[in-house]
Amino acid sequence: MSGTSPLRYKRLCLKLSGEALSGKGGFGFDMGIATRLARDVTEAVEAGVGIVVVVGGGNIFRGLAGAAKGMDRATADYMGMLATVMNALAFHNALEQVGTPARVLSAIPMPTICESYVRAKALHHLENGRVVICAAGTGNPFFTTDTTAALRAIEMNCDAVAKATQVDGVYSADPRTDPAAVRYDRLTYAEVLARDLKVMDGAAIALARDNGLPVIVFSIEESGNLLKMLRGQARATVIQGSV
Repeated sequence: MSGTSPLRYKRLCLKLSGEALSGKGGFGFDMGIATRLARDVTEAVEAGVGIVVVVGGGNIFRGLAGAAKGMDRATADYMGMLATVMNALAFHNALEQVGTPARVLSAIPMPTICESYVRAKALHHLENGRVVICAAGTGNPFFTTDTTAALRAIEMNCDAVAKATQVDGVYSADPRTDPAAVRYDRLTYAEVLARDLKVMDGAAIALARDNGLPVIVFSIEESGNLLKMLRGQARATVIQGSV
């Protein structure tokens, strides 16, 4: 059935957390998980979807956690950005191993390792069928990779930004620890902000709202779920201007 359903989104920004890349370990990098995710992305590309990936770095280093332990926040955030570059390189390797061309573009110039993020260059890669992997956040401290995902989605003319999580949408609380948590199929940007739902940080939601960018929260735990979501067949929460 999935092969006959039309694509709802032809260009997508996929936000992958560092934790998603670490698997059950919660720390470091699980190449088995990365390969499975790379196959999911490949399946979407082969269906005709342009994919921009924004990776987090929480499996290696989280700036807020470093700041909480007494480190200067800007320094901690820069360390977190470098962690995202490591994840981006590993995910690039996973994509190339399954035969999908990709490029890593970093918001912090490091020409020995990867290309610098330039919008025109990123669009060129996307239009030539390559997966664009955005690393190093926005290149600025005090901004999360959630905000980066919303920003890059808008810059790259994406139809939506999708946040890949371990649960099948947005809940009123963590369903893994609270059996009374309520799941939402649809929400408005205003509801997410007013209820302080921990979907993405406030700056990311506000940026999406101001640019009419739909935000989709879905589970990446099931293989093939990315293409199902793109066809509107996966359980997910859609956040937009009106319900």
